Amino acid sequence: MASARFPGKNGDVAVTNWTAPSLGRPLCVNGTPWILYLLQECVDNIWEYCSVVIGLVSMFCFLLSTLPQVYEAYRNGKVEKAMSFGFLVFLFSGDLTSFAGCYLTSQLPIQVVTVVFYIFTDLILISQFLYYKIKNSRIYVNSFPLEIIHSCLGAALTLSSLYLTQSPASSKSVEITGYVCGYLASVFYLCSRFPQIHKNFQRQSTEGTSYLLFALAMMGNGTYGLSVIVVLPALKGSKQTFIIKHLAWLIGSLGVLILDCFVTAQFIMYRKNISAKSSALLNIPEVEPLLSEEEELTVL
Repeated sequence: MASARFPGKNGDVAVTNWTAPSLGRPLCVNGTPWILYLLQECVDNIWEYCSVVIGLVSMFCFLLSTLPQVYEAYRNGKVEKAMSFGFLVFLFSGDLTSFAGCYLTSQLPIQVVTVVFYIFTDLILISQFLYYKIKNSRIYVNSFPLEIIHSCLGAALTLSSLYLTQSPASSKSVEITGYVCGYLASVFYLCSRFPQIHKNFQRQSTEGTSYLLFALAMMGNGTYGLSVIVVLPALKGSKQTFIIKHLAWLIGSLGVLILDCFVTAQFIMYRKNISAKSSALLNIPEVEPLLSEEEELTVL
């Protein structure tokens, strides 16, 4: 089941029977210690090791992806004109359903912490959007930013405590529901790009949006797909079953990666518009006074 934008690998990759029933301790003799401690996976060959490392790079890219946009929105204060609210809502919905799937299928704590962080940054982006929309509409804003931060922290802590205080899911129907949430998350992630692409096309500009948001997402989706492919030679079970279990997130990752290529093309095409606009604004103050002075000299 996916933890969020980075699906976690299950027992197909790890050694399926590496715990001594009588002693209750790991028998992963040749496994990598730090992976065993951090991810509870017995990785004992180069293929699995590369898959885990690439997967962690993917997770790290996703963790950082929204932060540049948070800074860009704070810097220019015009996020409501640059970002599509539909993009933010679909992104948040994807992370929320991912958390539901992560909870229902009892994923690792590190995966839960990751998806909670995603939800937290989503709420920050949505809050920034609403805050600057209200502010730029000249509506009086009192302690709205502080209330936003408190609400986001409260939501993140609530989700974390919900996971930690509940017992792991054991029912097969609950696990299936978790996988369905994974499919829904992939659909939400795919849908998130269309409103932003349309918004950029309408404005003929990408000004106010941070390209790092999409660049890091592309790196995250690309490395995730690579982490799944790399591990295939080391699988001890059916490769077909493994692919089917990861198919939803592979489709989601590949689809978002392709759509982000369109966003990249928009950044390249519309950059000329931004440069032309900036040049025009810089030239106007310099040209007008000179013309005025020349006209005055002619009159004299």
